[in-house]
Order: sequence, then C-alpha cells, then structure tokens
Amino acid sequence: MRRTPQFRRKQLQFLFGVSPLAGCMRHLLLIAALAFVLAACVPSVPFASAQADAKAPANSGAATNASIPPDQENAQKARELLDQAIQALGGQAYLSVHDMQEQGRTYSFYHGRPSSNGVFFWRFLEFPDKERIELTPQRDIAYIYTGDKGYEVTYKGPRAVEKKDLEDYLRHRRFSLETILRSWVNDPTVALFFDGTALAGSLAAQRVTLINSKNESVSVYFDIDSHLPIKKTYSWRDPVDKERNLEEETYNGYRLVQGVMTPFGFTRYFNGDMQTERFVTSASYNQALNPAMFDANSGYNPNKTPGKH
Repeated sequence: MRRTPQFRRKQLQFLFGVSPLAGCMRHLLLIAALAFVLAACVPSVPFASAQADAKAPANSGAATNASIPPDQENAQKARELLDQAIQALGGQAYLSVHDMQEQGRTYSFYHGRPSSNGVFFWRFLEFPDKERIELTPQRDIAYIYTGDKGYEVTYKGPRAVEKKDLEDYLRHRRFSLETILRSWVNDPTVALFFDGTALAGSLAAQRVTLINSKNESVSVYFDIDSHLPIKKTYSWRDPVDKERNLEEETYNGYRLVQGVMTPFGFTRYFNGDMQTERFVTSASYNQALNPAMFDANSGYNPNKTPGKH
C-alpha cells in the first residue's frame, strides 16, 4: 500500500513525539523512520518512468501514421490498383509481350449510327511504336505506323496518311491502355490519384487517374472483382476550334491467350457518340513478326507470306 505524505507525517509524529525512549534509541528510530520514508518514495519514480516508456511506442506509432500525408496514401492506393490490374492481365506474361496479332471484324459509326456493315481486319503490333492494320478479305488495303510516321498502302503503292488522321492515331497510341500500363506507371513524373468507386457504363468500378508531366490526364476504370480494366477516358483540346473533346474506350469479353487476359470486345466513343466497335475472333502473342510488314516500301504481301496469318 502506498503511503501518503499525511500518513508518513503522522507516523513520524507517533514515533518521535510520544516515545518514552531517549538518547540512542531515539536516534535509531529516526534512522529507521527515514529509511522507511525513502523506501516508500523511491519505487514510485521508476514505475512512472516505465509507464511513460510503455506508452511511448504507441504514441510514436500513432504520430507516424498520422504524419503520412493524405495525398501519399491516395497515391499508394492508386498504385495498388494498377499493380492488381497488371497481375490480373497476366503479370510478367503481360509485361513480356513483344508483339501481338489479332483478327476479327470492325464497325464504324457516324454520330452514333452505323456507317458500315463491318469490315474484316488483321492487326499486328510490335511494341512500342509499330503497327500494321490490314482491311478487306483480300487484305489489299493496309495502314502502317512506325514511330511518328503513317502510310496507307494500296495497289497503287504507299502514300502518307493525312496529317489530321496521323495526329489522331498518335494521340490514341499515346493514351493506349498498353502505353499507360507499360510506360506511364513506371514514369516517376506521373502523378497517381485514386478516385474511388465509379460507374463504367452499368458496371461498378474503381477509378484511377494518371497525370503526366505535360499535364495530360487519363482515367482508367477497373472491375471491382476481377481488377481487369474495363474503361478508359481522356480529354484533349482541338487546336482548331479550341473545344475540349472527350474520348472513351471500353473493354470486354476477356479471354486467356498464352497467359495474357485479352479483351475480345472493344468500343470507342467520341464526345459520347459511338465511333468504332471491334470484335476479335483470334489473337496471339510473340510470334516474331516479319519486319517487312512494317516497311511501307518493302512490297510485303500477306497473302504470299506463310505462317503470318
């Protein structure tokens, strides 16, 4: 039991004020009393110190957690979602893709209305900046993009694509899902933001926005359960009329191809109107594409090159 100062004072009065003993006995009692007082007081100091030490780590940890800026926590959440998406797409198999090819049927729309009955297409990509698209069943019309150059190839030979069409293509490639998940996410100058839950059409999704050093931004929507990307949006200002345009892409019909989750359905919207719809019937990866198919002047003929269909 801890003695209070009042109790100790009364005890000292009892010991020294009414004792009939004299002389040495009184001195012995005084020494004993002082020893008792010191013994009663000293333990309280280390105990209080131990309590303070025991509380220190908890308070220190709380201070550490509280010191993490909210924007940093938000960026960490965005990074986690992007990493989950890459893993859902195939992880290292997805990141190791060097080239891909797919074929199917594509449809175009004007002001949201179909403008064609669908066209057969063959598409070949070699990362990071080569693409060839062949159209018609005869595959006799091709569009080739290499670096910042673009060509249309017909039976008349190659010619450069129109400036506006090339600008549109380069913008689409700069904001492509492959570029975002393979390049933007590894750029330390790109800021990441977790926007919370949002709707991608009729589907609940989690949205992440990325902003690069040029102040260009793109938002990607991920399926809550599968973590696969299901929608992407970005805007840009037209240099002629100065109006801001919104482009959206949706991805669906995912299938596993050579360890990579591949969307077999693709739709692009321009300012809210459907612009293009594409349905893939087959896809493959890392097939060592013929370099000639990306050379507009090579005379490459897909119908005479076996093993590249």
